Amino acid sequence: MSSKRTIRVGISIGDINGIGPEVVMKALDDQRILQDCTPVIYASSKVLSSHKKNLSLEEFNYQSVRSADEVKGSKIYVVNLWKDEPEISLGEVSQVGGKCAFESLEAATQDLASGKIDVLVTAPISKEAMAKADFKFPGHTEYLADLSGQKDALMLMVSGDLRVGLVTTHIPLSEVSRAVTTDGVYNKLKEFESSLKKDFGIRRPKIAVLGLNPHAGENGKMGDEEQTVIMPAINRAKNENVMCFGPYPADGFFGSSAIKDFDGVLAMYHDQGLTGFKALAFDQGVNFTAGLPVVRTSPDHGTAFDIAGKDVASPNSMRSAIFLAIDVYRTRMFEKEITADVLEITPPKEKSGREK
Repeated sequence: MSSKRTIRVGISIGDINGIGPEVVMKALDDQRILQDCTPVIYASSKVLSSHKKNLSLEEFNYQSVRSADEVKGSKIYVVNLWKDEPEISLGEVSQVGGKCAFESLEAATQDLASGKIDVLVTAPISKEAMAKADFKFPGHTEYLADLSGQKDALMLMVSGDLRVGLVTTHIPLSEVSRAVTTDGVYNKLKEFESSLKKDFGIRRPKIAVLGLNPHAGENGKMGDEEQTVIMPAINRAKNENVMCFGPYPADGFFGSSAIKDFDGVLAMYHDQGLTGFKALAFDQGVNFTAGLPVVRTSPDHGTAFDIAGKDVASPNSMRSAIFLAIDVYRTRMFEKEITADVLEITPPKEKSGREK
């Protein structure tokens, strides 16, 4: 079955001054990972060699290639993007770091679009450094959504059965209330349900919706967005057979037993969803961009400049991101296989008079 073949996993290196190269190499250091995927790292052998000097990875090996067209067999590949070694300043925000991260991301997404790799896993970037390199987007999610022509891509945090989606993502808190609209909540609910079905294989997913205000507004005493914005979106989605419930007060939801009753949780803004998620799943969580025609994941942490080059960064989240990308890709392929070429039922021919 094609869904079981080795998956070509493209990996953008992220900021070369952060822990991206470290967690990528550590995540791939166990050769057993090659049973499930062929990793293709978009960076350069010089960058990896420079980082490797600070790490306890004597057995980590890879093959350098000029293009993903040369990728064959179960090996770790590095697509060399830069002939000269970029200036690495561990722990610092720099234009060079942003430029290399941007170029790695561009090369990987181009190969993803042309089918040279199957999925994309992105190592952490510095938004400040990327801005210095003229990156015009708040983050990976918005960049990939724009490239795909998808207006309503959904930022989804995943760890096992815990899946947290966001209505708004990388915007100031002062803008959240205006950005949370009935159409916006409704669209994210529809996208969330679609992803839970298509990407995670859940036939009838249940989604919990969080409120915006303390105590979910407490019947309008602490804000009325729950009544005027969120509930209309929930009711509209319910009328289209989406199993969604709420809005629930956000402060106690993640610590309650109720969370186990749902396949997904839709939060209104970044820190509302990610604070609870990371409290439960830090070092294991994955950022998955739902709603795209391609599969993209990333670890749930940032560049961690403060520990770059110290050989203490955990690869767990990066490893989880790689395996989630593989799982989602296979789930999508399986769905395509079981729904393709459906046989039409031919009605039986009427018997002739003699046959009767």
